[in-house]
Amino acid sequence: MTAHSDQGLEARLHGKHVLVCVGAGGVGKTTTSAALGLGLAMRGQKVAVVTIDPAKRLAAALGLKELSGEPHRVEAGRNSGVKIEGELWAMMLDVKRTFDDIVARLASSEQARDEILANPVYRELSTAVAGSQELSAVAKLYELYEEHDFDVIVLDTPPSRNALDFLNAPNRLIGFLDGRALQVFLAPGGLTARLFGRGTALIFSIFARVTGVDMLGELSRFFRSLGSVIEGFGERTRAVSALLRSPQAAFLIVTSPEAEPAREAGYLAERLAEAGMERAELIVNRVHSDGLAGHSVEQVDELLSTLLGAQLGGRVASNLADYDVLARRDATTIERLSSTLGGHEAIVVPHLDEDVQDLLGLAGVAEYLFG
Repeated sequence: MTAHSDQGLEARLHGKHVLVCVGAGGVGKTTTSAALGLGLAMRGQKVAVVTIDPAKRLAAALGLKELSGEPHRVEAGRNSGVKIEGELWAMMLDVKRTFDDIVARLASSEQARDEILANPVYRELSTAVAGSQELSAVAKLYELYEEHDFDVIVLDTPPSRNALDFLNAPNRLIGFLDGRALQVFLAPGGLTARLFGRGTALIFSIFARVTGVDMLGELSRFFRSLGSVIEGFGERTRAVSALLRSPQAAFLIVTSPEAEPAREAGYLAERLAEAGMERAELIVNRVHSDGLAGHSVEQVDELLSTLLGAQLGGRVASNLADYDVLARRDATTIERLSSTLGGHEAIVVPHLDEDVQDLLGLAGVAEYLFG
C-alpha cells in the first residue's frame, strides 16, 4: 500500500501561492484544478483558477455561461448547497487577448503598439505558433501574481509530456529575440535579403507579387517595432521562472490509474526532480476501490446467494470480482507512483459514476482532495 502521512493536502499546500497542475490529457486535470480552487475558497482563501480550454460543462459547474479571458468571480447560489467562505475567481486562457495585453502594456508608444497589433506576422505568431499557450500562460500568471491580491493561483497547464514546456517555451523565445537571429531582421534593407540568400529573396518577391504582401518587409518591420516589448517580456519571463522554482510554488501531477497516464505521471515526476523543483504532489483520479475486500469470490458468492438468492447473488459476486481486478491494479499503480515520489502519499479521488455537472459536484471532488 502507499506510504501514509499525517498531513492532508491542505497542510501540504500551506504557504503556497501558485499551484501548477500538470499531466496527460483526459485524466480530469482541468476539473481537478477547478476543484482545488473551490476547495481552497471554501476554506477562506481568495483563489484564481486559470483553465486551458475547459469543457462547457465545467463553466456550467462553476455557475457561469462561459469562461472569459479575465477573472470572473464565481458565486455560490443560495440553493447550491455550497458555502464559499473566501472568494473563487475563474478564467479561461485567451492566447490572443493575453498577447495583445502584453503589447499594449509594454510598447514604448501608442504608435509602436498599433504597428505591432496590425502586423500580419504578429497576428499569426500570437495564435498559431507552437508554444503560444505556454507563453500566454506565463504572461497571465505574472499578471495575476504581481497585479492582483489572490492568495492562491491555480494554473491548469496544457497536456504535455514535458512538465516544463510552458516555462521553457518563453525562455526559448527570449533566447531567439536576444540572439543573432533577430539581427537578421533588424538589419538595414538589402542586408536582410542577402543574408537569406538569392533563392529565398526570389521566393519572397514572387510571394509579394502574387499576394500583395511584402512578407520580408513585414518581418523586418515586425521585429523592429517589437524592440520595446522584448525587454519587458524577458523580465516577466525570468520573474515567473524564479517564482515557479521558489517555495511559494507547488506542482501537482494529476493522473489516472490507467497504464499510459500513469507512465506519463512517472515521467513528469522524474523531470520535475531533475529540474530541481520541490517534490510534487500526486493526485490520482478515477480510482476503483470496491471489490471483494480480501475475500475469495466463492466466499462472497456464498454470502450473497444466502441474502439475494443463488442467481442474483452469483451475478453480483461476479461483478465484484471484476471490480476487484481493477481495484488491485489501481492500488499497485498508486503504490508504484508514490514510490517514484519518495513514498509521498497520493491524494486519491474515486471513480465517480457521473461527470461533474454543478458546483455541488465540484465541491464533492474538492472534499476528496482535502478530506
